[in-house]
Amino acid sequence: MDDGKIDESCKPRDNHIKDITVCLRNNEQGTHKIFHFESSILIGKSKFFANQLLSSNKSSCIDIHCSVYDNDHYVHLLSHLHLPASSLVDSWKSVNSALGVLQVAVSLQCEEIAKTCVDYLEAVPWDDREEEEILRIVPKLGHVALPILARVKPLDPNSTKNVFLAAVRYAMSISAPCPPFGDEIRISAQEQIEYMLGEDQETPLVTADDEVKFEIRKGLSQMFSMFQKGISSLPSLTDISLETSENNILHNLNDLDWLCNLLPKMNLMGDFVSKWVDISSCILIVVEHPNLESVMWSLKLKLIEITSKVLDAVGYGNVILPPVCRVKLLKTWLPYIQKMKPVLDSVGNNETGFPYRMDEDLCQGIQGAIVSLIVAFPSNDQADILADWMESEQLGYPDLTEAFEIWCYRTKSSKRRLIEGLDRVSNGSISSDSSS
Repeated sequence: MDDGKIDESCKPRDNHIKDITVCLRNNEQGTHKIFHFESSILIGKSKFFANQLLSSNKSSCIDIHCSVYDNDHYVHLLSHLHLPASSLVDSWKSVNSALGVLQVAVSLQCEEIAKTCVDYLEAVPWDDREEEEILRIVPKLGHVALPILARVKPLDPNSTKNVFLAAVRYAMSISAPCPPFGDEIRISAQEQIEYMLGEDQETPLVTADDEVKFEIRKGLSQMFSMFQKGISSLPSLTDISLETSENNILHNLNDLDWLCNLLPKMNLMGDFVSKWVDISSCILIVVEHPNLESVMWSLKLKLIEITSKVLDAVGYGNVILPPVCRVKLLKTWLPYIQKMKPVLDSVGNNETGFPYRMDEDLCQGIQGAIVSLIVAFPSNDQADILADWMESEQLGYPDLTEAFEIWCYRTKSSKRRLIEGLDRVSNGSISSDSSS
């Protein structure tokens, strides 16, 4: 191939004559491909080619070197270089193809083609693998490619907060659900809120915001109000309407259960625990009503599951309550849990496929939290609870042996310390009398 200079006197005068040859060389494969162009096309479409053709060493052939990786993208670009911009967008058939051609277009300074690649990539969906590749490549291509990254650009704190607040209102049923997909969207909103509150550098911007905390407290209050209203009506309902009411209350309890996972991340679990302690007696008055003795097993189990999370929060010191509140919480729920465990086991033994047993993880979680709770009580309160436990018919669960052993050890230790203290006082008095 002749790489010599073009003789000006031999230069074609017809602008439609393809007077320039571009040779795409792939040294890795030892191959090359020839493209013929009008010089005006090259000059108009590419600053790279324009600089080559307008230089003092202008030739009729321009060599371009490519690798195996980008060979097809060079071929694609050179094959479409003559097309008008309006036709280019339709030529990009995939994200990978457009991204590859974009890199070539930036290298050859083909602004028009680069823009069509950017327009395509900015508009079409990406899968996870494509998004990773875009995030790896696009930032290296300069300002022309930056519009592609608009969808993954970090939000400013106010935008993040506004989206989060809208999701919170929907997830907590503060905003009315939109039929027919309201429940599915609400559950999805709850899942995404938990994801947004995952441990990362953005989380504190949301969890520390006063407006966010206000909305969550507002939603918590509303959800508890709905739950109390629903459960207080149960004893007066007929058998026909009980099932509907139970489903509505379970809906509220599932939302409250979800909040038990969310609130610790916001440092708001104390609000939930305090409210649960306040209404616990009222809850048990209703569910232990004679009319409800042998029904609503799913509701009763869900109450125990939520109480387990409350006991866990208080028992392990994640929520700090005064001693009187901690004692009230345990004395309210311990007898009910002791009673319901064998009842649910008995019904499960008699009914095939009964799904409302207390599973092993739940039982162990409750027992561990109660032991931890008891050993942090004042000594007299520990003694009262342990005495009631040993006199109970349901001595087997929860097993408070560990708490009893700790209490016995502390009792002997405190008695020994008392005697030693009295001895020191007594010896001190004798020594004082002797010296006088």
